[in-house]
Amino acid sequence: MQKRPGRTPSGHLSRLRPVELDPLAEYGLPSKGEKRLLSPKVQESYYAKIVERYLAFCTEAGDRDSLEKQFARSVTITPTTTPLLPPTTSPSPSQTTPPLPTTERLPQILSALRKLREALVATRRHDHFSIQVYLFSIRLGILASSYETYYPSLLHLLRNNNNQPQAVHTTTTTTAHPASSGSNDSNPTTTTTTTTTTATLTNVELNEVTSYLILDAACRRGNLTEAYALRNRYYRHRHQHQHQHQHRQGSSGSSGNGDDATKAAVDAVLRALAGDNWVVWRRVKKQVDGYRARLMEAAEGRVTAHTLKAFGRAYLSVGVGVLEEQTGRGWAELKAGFGVGWELEGGRVVIRRVRGGLGGGGQ
Repeated sequence: MQKRPGRTPSGHLSRLRPVELDPLAEYGLPSKGEKRLLSPKVQESYYAKIVERYLAFCTEAGDRDSLEKQFARSVTITPTTTPLLPPTTSPSPSQTTPPLPTTERLPQILSALRKLREALVATRRHDHFSIQVYLFSIRLGILASSYETYYPSLLHLLRNNNNQPQAVHTTTTTTAHPASSGSNDSNPTTTTTTTTTTATLTNVELNEVTSYLILDAACRRGNLTEAYALRNRYYRHRHQHQHQHQHRQGSSGSSGNGDDATKAAVDAVLRALAGDNWVVWRRVKKQVDGYRARLMEAAEGRVTAHTLKAFGRAYLSVGVGVLEEQTGRGWAELKAGFGVGWELEGGRVVIRRVRGGLGGGGQ
């Protein structure tokens, strides 16, 4: 039987087009067998692609309000399904990878950061580049409310950080062939010792990640005991280290003003949660930066619920503006999100009605 033209295997393969893979989805998880990310150069190139994608994400979001809405959306990390080897068949032009929707780009970036962090752990890399990657993961994870991203990074940096840089000595021994050296020595050797320094966090970076870990324990996990334990552990240790450093330098120094302000803000948050003081809570949240305010949002529901209970016990009615200011939420949000059964009459919220008399008391 005569074969029809254009149906030969070679003709079929010639019409195949290369697969268009997302650069961030090109690699798999090192814990699942991916080996290409174990190369330092590949790690740095991959990180550059991650940063580029994040900058594009911020640019496409437009103004600040739109960007905050993107971060406010719930982020769910789905397991990577990227194959470790290229597929044996190529899709048709209509099946090539389309651009990711805006809602899926942030999870893709967070997933890529996880792959890169696994590669850094597998290669035991503790240089300035690795610190940069972990700090980026922490900050982005906090903004995205993805504790799966920022919490492991916080623990890794603090567990592997030391006050003094560690010197790593590498000895290389080279044995020359007797015939090539022209010497009578049977085994002439050359020994070279290379000293490299493991990078550590600066005082500013250490203060930053420490405050994040304390706020995470107090706000997201709701464990004030652990939060105070972390506070005493890291702040006392850092204070002793700074005192020793200033003693060696022979000066009192005044570089800790920023650290003191951060420490005071963290202490105020802990006191507000311990004393159910929503007034201090609102004030501190307006004063701290975006990262710490984002961490505080994890406890926002508990603080708002306590505020509503306090108003319910103390007042018969209250101005809606006062209630919205003290809770930090609009009336419609309070009704929908917290099941408030109070009634809005004019500009006042009626909390309780007194039988046989006029409603009174309130602000």
